[in-house]
Amino acid sequence: MRPAVPERSLLELGRTQGSPDTLALLVRDQDTRRLLLLRAVLDAAEAAHPAVCSTARKARLRDDWALLTAADRPRPAAENPVPSRVPADGPRPPAGHPRASGAAHSPARARLFHPLTGPWALSCLRGLDDRGGRADEHRDRRLRQDLAHFSALAAVAAARAGIPFTVRLTARAGVLALPSLGALHTATRVDAPVDVAHRDGRLTLRGPDAPDVVVHLESGIGAWSAALAWTPVRTLPGLLPGTAPLPLDDVDPYRTAPGPGHRTLGGPAVLDDTDHKRWLQAWSGTEAALRSGGVHRVAETVALLRCLVPLESPPGADGRDSCSATRHEAFGALLASPPQDAVALAATLVHELHHAKLAALGDLVTLHHADPEARYFAPWKTGPRPYDALLQGVYSHLALADYYQQRALVGSSPDGQYAWSRHARYRAQVKAALPALVGSPDLTVRGRRFVDAMAAAYERMAEHPAPRSHTARAEAYVKAARALWTQRHTPALPRPKE
Repeated sequence: MRPAVPERSLLELGRTQGSPDTLALLVRDQDTRRLLLLRAVLDAAEAAHPAVCSTARKARLRDDWALLTAADRPRPAAENPVPSRVPADGPRPPAGHPRASGAAHSPARARLFHPLTGPWALSCLRGLDDRGGRADEHRDRRLRQDLAHFSALAAVAAARAGIPFTVRLTARAGVLALPSLGALHTATRVDAPVDVAHRDGRLTLRGPDAPDVVVHLESGIGAWSAALAWTPVRTLPGLLPGTAPLPLDDVDPYRTAPGPGHRTLGGPAVLDDTDHKRWLQAWSGTEAALRSGGVHRVAETVALLRCLVPLESPPGADGRDSCSATRHEAFGALLASPPQDAVALAATLVHELHHAKLAALGDLVTLHHADPEARYFAPWKTGPRPYDALLQGVYSHLALADYYQQRALVGSSPDGQYAWSRHARYRAQVKAALPALVGSPDLTVRGRRFVDAMAAAYERMAEHPAPRSHTARAEAYVKAARALWTQRHTPALPRPKE
């Protein structure tokens, strides 16, 4: 049974806002789904045909689960060898943040709730679909790698919990990724065993034909080593004082979807020190840039964002273009190319986190029963969109229109003029697409209330209109986009017979 969403929360989200309680409801539900997904993986493995998941693999899964369970048990603080970065009398997280209420996750749950375990679990389930037990070399190799990754997840959780252990893990094509810590690059570029021992916050990694690598755990995220074979997970400082560092993960093998990427997205990036500094520079001003668009934009970022995945600049980019995305199966992760500056990064966060908010709400509430046919006009796309995609697009653009309007109202020229131009553009786009949402007969009762809240938020923006010149340019842009769309996608009428 899905948790009930209070009417107040539904309307808050429709206005592109969300109180701490509302955001916590979304997060808890997504975390619960992650645990159920893991349970589904384990059950599917036990039930799988031996040709798909052998007896030995099933036994290893049970051993990994036992280690993960041990890491989930409460342990005295004195047994955890990793010191905290935040002093007891240091700055506190905001109300509603898990650490503010003492509701921090165990090391095991912190690893399982990490966004990129979602794509891993789904990959496992696809591989465990035995299709009658037929052999498939490619699928079997992928499944071996997926199940070996569970061993790495369990090992990291146990290390974070301060549990001593010795296990054998598997490096995938020469890389052993330890989620939230980093990656070991072995001397060979094939799948190879790596023996891992943990004692007192220190991991010793022993791969084939290479000297041992000693890795020291850092608090929360990352681990350092003097060995060149080790690449740590990079981080960004917590957005607010007292909040945890944010992973900037260019290591995890599940950070992007396998196969050909989306044509507008760059591929997964591997950062060097210069790239990391560029991210740090933009991130250092992001909290202020978010706050200028409303203090709630800071709160929702702290509540929802758990991981940034760096991407290469999009194909054909000229240095100013950027790309970003979220993945429904990786709630809490945001994929983005290097931002131009803090304002651009803040706008990306507003945009993508509203996709995440709406996707999480859709898991809790049925908003519509529209079919998947792509037939709707969206000014930000060249092709027709399905109703659900239109709803996602209007929602994120409505949030951006609000964000830039708030920035314009507190900004000064030229920043204020730029914010007004962006607000006018996004509001004009929402104006063009919103009627199709509001007029749909496929909305449920709760879906109508949600969309009506969106429409009310759009109407309230008229209390502080953009300068007429910006509005005129934005409406001309949308008019031209609609004319081109109509020309391309409206079927030609049959010519009359002579």
